[in-house]
Amino acid sequence: MTSAQMRAARALLGIDQKRLAELSGLSVPTIQRMEASDGNVRGVVESLTRVVEALEAAGIELIGEGAASPSGGRGVRLKSGPQT
Repeated sequence: MTSAQMRAARALLGIDQKRLAELSGLSVPTIQRMEASDGNVRGVVESLTRVVEALEAAGIELIGEGAASPSGGRGVRLKSGPQT
């Protein structure tokens, strides 16, 4: 998961960092550090797993690079290549 995906997931859910911390059982500073990462989220694997599980339980489907969405729901994906 990238930091941009993490922020986008929160935006789709309409929650702030404090609420994501509550849902994942982590501290707000931990969520802030994860979201401040460049590119892929850096941190303890267990913490990342807890965030992913919390987002999925809240209805977010994380879509990997080049992967299709099996459930066909709404989502956000950044196109690769030049942006206009």
